[in-house]
Amino acid sequence: MKKLISIFTVAIALFTISFSSPALAGDAAAGAKIFSANCAACHAGGNNVIMANKNLKKEALAEYGMNSIAAITTQVTNGKNAMPAFGGRLSAADIENVATYVLAQSEKGW
Repeated sequence: MKKLISIFTVAIALFTISFSSPALAGDAAAGAKIFSANCAACHAGGNNVIMANKNLKKEALAEYGMNSIAAITTQVTNGKNAMPAFGGRLSAADIENVATYVLAQSEKGW
């Protein structure tokens, strides 16, 4: 009976882990402040004043493969096209916080 209970408990734990959302890596509140100071000029409200279709909305992030902390962190660190690199201006922790904020806001619909 104990073995059956143990197996059942493990099965529930695995099921819960498999279907739960991954935790965001950084501090979204800190990321909001950094975003406001460094990103909002071009990305206010999740928009993009330079390339309107490449905004920070959930659908666009998914379409362009930017729907993860790692992808957003890489983009912010290195820049691309019209977007400047922030790797020399912001710390790695600040960039991770911004990525966390952007991903969280995209999930909320900005």
